[in-house]
Amino acid sequence: MTPKALSLKKTYKFLTTIVSIAILFGCYKGNKTSKDHLVFRYNEYANINTLDPAFSRTLQDNGVCNQLFNGLVQLDNELNILPSIAKKWTISDDGITYSFLLRNDVYFHKHALLGKDSTRIVISDDFVYSFNRLRDEKLAAPGSWVLNKVHDFKAVNDSLFEITLKQPFPAFIGLLTMKYCSVVPKEIVEHYGSEFRSHPIGTGPFKFKRWEENIKLVLRKNKHYFEKDENGKSLPYLEAVALTFLPDKQSEFLQFAQGNIDFLSGLDASYKDELLTSDGRLSSSYSETVNMIRGPYLNTEYLGFYLDSKTPEIESELIRKAINLGFDRKKMILYLNNGIGNAADGGFIPIGLPGYNKSIGFKYQPKKAKKLVAQFKKESGILNPEIDLVTTSNYLSFCEYIQRELEKTGLKINVDVMPEASLRSARSNGKVDMFRSSWIADYLDAENYLSIFYSKNFAPGGSNYFHFKNAQFDSLYNKAFTITDIDKRKYLYTKMDSLAMENAIMVPLYYDEVVRFTRKNISGLGINPINLLDLRRVKKTFNSL
Repeated sequence: MTPKALSLKKTYKFLTTIVSIAILFGCYKGNKTSKDHLVFRYNEYANINTLDPAFSRTLQDNGVCNQLFNGLVQLDNELNILPSIAKKWTISDDGITYSFLLRNDVYFHKHALLGKDSTRIVISDDFVYSFNRLRDEKLAAPGSWVLNKVHDFKAVNDSLFEITLKQPFPAFIGLLTMKYCSVVPKEIVEHYGSEFRSHPIGTGPFKFKRWEENIKLVLRKNKHYFEKDENGKSLPYLEAVALTFLPDKQSEFLQFAQGNIDFLSGLDASYKDELLTSDGRLSSSYSETVNMIRGPYLNTEYLGFYLDSKTPEIESELIRKAINLGFDRKKMILYLNNGIGNAADGGFIPIGLPGYNKSIGFKYQPKKAKKLVAQFKKESGILNPEIDLVTTSNYLSFCEYIQRELEKTGLKINVDVMPEASLRSARSNGKVDMFRSSWIADYLDAENYLSIFYSKNFAPGGSNYFHFKNAQFDSLYNKAFTITDIDKRKYLYTKMDSLAMENAIMVPLYYDEVVRFTRKNISGLGINPINLLDLRRVKKTFNSL
């Protein structure tokens, strides 16, 4: 394509984006009504794949499903496990049987199929149906793995639900907080079949109103929601939630800056220097209109190696270690992420989980990295070693930084960019030798992170994208399930993490932070280390500007 044609194409794309924004938001600012403060608006640039909790595998899907559905238990912002539909529970002395006593005031959202009153109360049989559906092989739900440790479950009566495990698993109660384990009504699911993904009926604080895929999603307040605040007032406070799906972060930021949306999550290269100072504080030009909150995020950003690759550089532990040693993580965070995040000085387990240990990681040692590359050249006879690194556009600057730094060691890195969905598929199917990825905690135990290295979890069937196999690691991993003492498990977790680091099967980059921006008229949003969106206690005051 000629430079002129390329320029015209870029101009057309820009104008198309502006027109799309105009159509979506119209004269929004001039048409605010007295009820606008009851509607929480945000954009989801990564889009929504499903409204069915059994298939809710992304952070974006979970954010919406968390408004629509409930499970037996839930997390608060400090990640304590609290009652939800189960008002209390007991665990047998042998750690095998979990008994949940259900509330008697939880109702499914209204729907004509739910009887003459258009709704009905949730009973134990609904959890039996929901769990059987989750592990139905024909459904092939991605969340089925959460029940891998479960032997059986049953409704003892309408209000008592019992789960029996195959063996003790101390982290199990945390698994039940995941959206996969939400309760769904049999009548509705069987009526809609696969279309339940776009016709959801749950028990959550908001109910489904309308979804025009790739355009907008609207949720309305569930006036029969069972939870109340500390003063006895019914939740949620908002009347509605409205999502748009502008497909890029720059357009999303523009709408936030203009006050058309109320919430912005995370950082992007297109606006981070506009919103933040170089040391991670809110820019003075936004301090009067925007609030910023940040905190620890159970998310490890990393580079992974596909160990079954036939590429000599990937097979070589020398090269993999050289990459770990060859760039300054602290400098990378400061200059490329405005100081947001913590340099990964430990292993794969992030700060905040038992098992994290900063002494097992790689420190910046450029001279040693250069020696390891030189040793590889001598032993392999490959004078110009190079590796292809695949990333998404959002992390291109990080990968290019690493590329430049490793050039100084004598190792060439070729950086390729793929769409997120394409990279996810290629990574799972062993089509990329080296890839950038993230691992966000699904539940609050370091086993969640270490499962990615267990040999029986090879991708594509599991999450071991590296195809790492180590008998000692597998033995320790299996042993950890038999130990209920958290300090003893912590020791095993650190030992497993150090084994992965000794083999240099991945490159931890940094432990992320949750960063949220809201307009000044928003309160009660809060923040949590798994970055799950919770709108139950959000309030929005009227803003006439």
